[in-house]
Formats: sequence, C-alpha cells, structure tokens
Amino acid sequence: MLVHWFLPTAADGRSLTVGTRGTHGPEDAQAQAARPTADRLRAPTLGYLAQIARAAESFGFDAVLTPTGTWCEDAWLTCAALAHETERLKFLVAFRPNSLSPTLAAQQASTFQRHSHGRLLLNVVTGGERDEQARFGDQLTKAARYARTEEFLTVLRGTWSGEPFDFKGEYYEVRGATVLAPPAPPPRVYVVGSSPAAGPVIARHADTYLTFGEPPLQAAEKIAWIRGLAGERAQRIRFGVRFHVVTRDTSAQAWAAAERLIDGIDRTQVSRVQKILAASESTGQARMRALHEQFRDGWKTSDLEIYPNVWAGVGLLRGGAGTALVGSHSEVADRIAEYAGLGFEEVILSGFPHLEEAYTAGEGLLPELRRRGLCPPHHP
Repeated sequence: MLVHWFLPTAADGRSLTVGTRGTHGPEDAQAQAARPTADRLRAPTLGYLAQIARAAESFGFDAVLTPTGTWCEDAWLTCAALAHETERLKFLVAFRPNSLSPTLAAQQASTFQRHSHGRLLLNVVTGGERDEQARFGDQLTKAARYARTEEFLTVLRGTWSGEPFDFKGEYYEVRGATVLAPPAPPPRVYVVGSSPAAGPVIARHADTYLTFGEPPLQAAEKIAWIRGLAGERAQRIRFGVRFHVVTRDTSAQAWAAAERLIDGIDRTQVSRVQKILAASESTGQARMRALHEQFRDGWKTSDLEIYPNVWAGVGLLRGGAGTALVGSHSEVADRIAEYAGLGFEEVILSGFPHLEEAYTAGEGLLPELRRRGLCPPHHP
C-alpha cells in the first residue's frame, strides 16, 4: 500500500478551529489573537510547507496531496517550488478542470514531470461547491461539470500522445494539441467523486479512484460500484482512501489527542459550519455529514467513533475529509490493513498540526505498516 501525507496550503494548527472561519475562509486576526500561543494559526509559508515536505520524504511517505480552492495557495506553484526542496517525494497536485485549459494542463504537467524527474501525480477535482465554482467564472450544473471533466481528460491524454491531437466536443475544441515532449512516465490521474454522474467518468479515465474515508462496508460498496462500471478496465484502476490520523503509542494517548482537537468547540460553531456544508452539491460531502448527523446536538469524543478506530469528529468543523483513524500505532495499522483487504492500494493521511503529526506517524505508524508488509520498505 502506498501511504501519502498532506500539505496544508490554507493554514495549519493544533485545533480543528484554527485557521478557518466556518469552512469558507481564513480566520480573522482578532480570533487568532484570542487563542493560547500554542494554538495560533501557522501560515502556509513556503518555509513551513518545506519543513512538512522534507519530513514526509525523510520518513518514506510516497507523496503529498496539495489541495485546491480559493482559500489555498496555488497547488501548481507551491509544488513546483517544493520539488526543489526534496529529492524523491512525489506531489499529488489537486486542480479543477474549470480553472485552465486541458492543453495548458498537459503542458504544465509535462514540464513539471521533466523538471522533477517523474514526481508528479494529478488529482482532478470536478468541484461540488457552487459559490467556489462561481469565483472562477464557472456556472455549469453538476452534471455538466462531470461531462466537461470527461472531455478535459480526453484532451489531456491526447495532448500527451506524441502526435498532434484534434478534438471537438461540447466544452473543448482543440486542433493539433501537443507538448514539447510527452511526459515520461505520464502522471497518474486521480479522480474523486461519489455521485451517479461521477461514476462513468471515473471508470473510463481514472488511474486511481480517490474517496473519503467511510466505514468499511460503505467503502467496499464504492469499490464495487467503480469496478462494475469499468468492465474490462477495472483491473487497471487503483483505489485510494483519504483519512486524517491520530496515532500514538497507546490507544488512551490517541483518544486524548482526538479530544483536544475538538476541545472548546460549541454547538454554535458546529451549526454554522454544518449549515455551510449542507449547501454543498458534493455527494461525497453529504456522505461525510451523514456519518455524524445523529451526534451534532451533543457528543462525547467516544460517541463519534462510528467504527472501531474510525472517528467522525473532524467533520463537525471541517469540510472535505471528515473522518480520522484514531488509536495506537498497532490499532491504526489494523484498520489500514482492513481497508487494504477491501482493495484499497493507497491511503492519504493528515494530522493537526501536519509537521508534528508527520513525525508521529512517520516514527510510529509507518514502521508498524512496514513490519506487517503493508507498505514498501523505506530506503533513506
């Protein structure tokens, strides 16, 4: 199993409440100043992100996922800069097809792949937030966005073919699209989505299908869904799952750390965030919200354990990935082994704060996974 880490290009901190106002923008200066010193926001400077990238590389994480969105630093530019701070670490660059042409994306990816010596991965995010899409001038409906993504990926791969590529569709028309030299190897394409409109696009175009971390039964259903749609192509698709992680030497220490992440939040905060998330058009986001729906009016940390060592507490205050693997290094390894048994071949982890948690997972969890033969050996 390939194990990846995450680059917090919006902000980082020791609490789920640090760095966000709801789920849609940066925390204001007054709120930051009111926090204890140890809970202050960490800005996503290049120096700080480089520390995280170097830590991830030193412990043998395969790649780092870099998010996309208004409230993040640009993923392409950030990863291009960090490629010079690392030697082996790969960069999973998230981007939306509405934000650039497929020919330009093919050119950027080809350039990045040559300059980084083959360390680029692409995470295509069709987009599920109407307001976010509108900021970039995109007014398409959800179904139309997936139709555009399919055309985008067709042009992207055609442009890498080594021959001038012509295409005429509803959203793109290109003539003679090509690049200086095809990327070698072509970056693997990760596609996310949980809606009926997403499935056929993923089945036809994804190298890796990436999904949020749900309990094993629901996660297994997603694998079966994509494999059923992919037909003969099913054996070529890998599956990846996205979790936060709180891993410690003992289970008690891990759950205490999880408790601290939501310590001090109140119902007003949760209600405000959930109102924003409820307006999302993302099916994946709706599935995340459903995992903790019954606990929103009052909870204990243990109430949010929706499956052994799978904790839905992150989703109370954060959009996107809303679950975490919580437990001792051995317990978290047990859960990762369970997901590997379902057919997942990649897992993307993150923690708060991302620098310290990269060390914790790198020193405790990764050696346990390697001892069990669950992930490749590390060669510093």
